[in-house]
Amino acid sequence: MTSTNNSIRNTIQQGDCIELMQAMPARSVDFILTDPPYLVRYKDRTGRSIANDDNGDWLEPAAAEMFRVLKNDALCVSFYGWTQTDRFMSAWRKAGFRIVGHIVFRKRYASAARFVSYTHESAYVLAKGRPVLPANPPADVIDWVYTGNRLHPTQKPVAVLKPLIEAFCPPGGLVLDPFCGSGSTLVAACDADCDYLGIELDSAYHRIAARRLAA
Repeated sequence: MTSTNNSIRNTIQQGDCIELMQAMPARSVDFILTDPPYLVRYKDRTGRSIANDDNGDWLEPAAAEMFRVLKNDALCVSFYGWTQTDRFMSAWRKAGFRIVGHIVFRKRYASAARFVSYTHESAYVLAKGRPVLPANPPADVIDWVYTGNRLHPTQKPVAVLKPLIEAFCPPGGLVLDPFCGSGSTLVAACDADCDYLGIELDSAYHRIAARRLAA
């Protein structure tokens, strides 16, 4: 079965993304754009945290399900935690993905400072099969837009996500975000005239995303 059940298009599901993706047909989404936990036990200044950021048990099975539900010759863009690059890379490759690009999102501020100041976010472009090259490929360095993290401790800006969807998802295609947080990917999909499917484990952020999309 390769078609997508229309009942899950333009919905936000609450629960474990591995279990929910297992219930989806294989090869049913056109593009995946996601910001999973970085495996760094992150807490922001107000104490907010992210579910499953303290363990990597979910990483390999989630990558395997993402690969399964993605259509052949299609792309996935995933943010990742740079201190855990080896673990993310291993999970993606074990699932079957090929790395075909890397994107740096350049910030005008430092989110932290250790040996160096952290002034960027990063994402890998992952391929299943042999996707066609985009007509207008995005730059591999993109200026960040600060969200203030009002809705989520690692809230991503819609403005930097929309061009990725426009480049890598066919018109009207289905964009999946299995770690959708406050729903930025889903809003970007709507703005790009695509359908969306979001999955979020945390019930509070699921409600925020649902209200955001309803508005």
